[in-house]
Amino acid sequence: MSKLFPNASAALEGLLKDDILIASGGFGLCGIPERLLVAIRESGVKGLTFASNNAGIDNEGIGMLLRTQQVKKMISSYVGENKEFERQYLSGELEVEFSPQGTLAERMRAGGAGIPGFYTKTGVGTKVAEGKETKLFNGEEYILEHGIFADLSLVKAWKADETGNLMFRKTARNFNHPAATCGKVCVVEVEEIVPAGSMDPDCIHLPGVYVNRMILGAPYDKKIEFRTTRERAEA
Repeated sequence: MSKLFPNASAALEGLLKDDILIASGGFGLCGIPERLLVAIRESGVKGLTFASNNAGIDNEGIGMLLRTQQVKKMISSYVGENKEFERQYLSGELEVEFSPQGTLAERMRAGGAGIPGFYTKTGVGTKVAEGKETKLFNGEEYILEHGIFADLSLVKAWKADETGNLMFRKTARNFNHPAATCGKVCVVEVEEIVPAGSMDPDCIHLPGVYVNRMILGAPYDKKIEFRTTRERAEA
């Protein structure tokens, strides 16, 4: 059965409903599943929880779903550059679970590996540790973190073959790999799809066994998260 769907809405058909947990790849505006996020906005589902490094910026990435009040909770490690996120959090409209960046990546990876929890020193003695189980190993304190088991994974890849084997481009690899593995269903948007067998096996970053559905999302406009400019010096 082909994994390729004609567009993002078709690829998400039957998968979206209110109050689900979605793991979304990307970092800032790098490597985010833009087309799939737009399709979620257009679907009108609400009460969503997103496990993602961040929520993009205002009206871009997950930020567009914050603007339409479709996100109930964010599990994130970085929340800068998003005024609507800040407003909703401070007003009590948005629930936020802060997770250290490495811990968040490992929580996704653990979920993908079927590991319900693990102990880490990161966050010991800080607000991150409040309310969490602790344990001593070799005389040092560790906190228990839970693996993330998402209802749906959304991923952006650079290249895929027809069976769903994926390659990510440079830093866009970031959270896409662990996010892809921890969902019950993984939907991917890619910039190029090539024939099966044409990709070097040593260059495949994520095996197709993790991928359920794909769309061809190209072309993309490169968006800049935070622009800094200066006046041109006179010659």
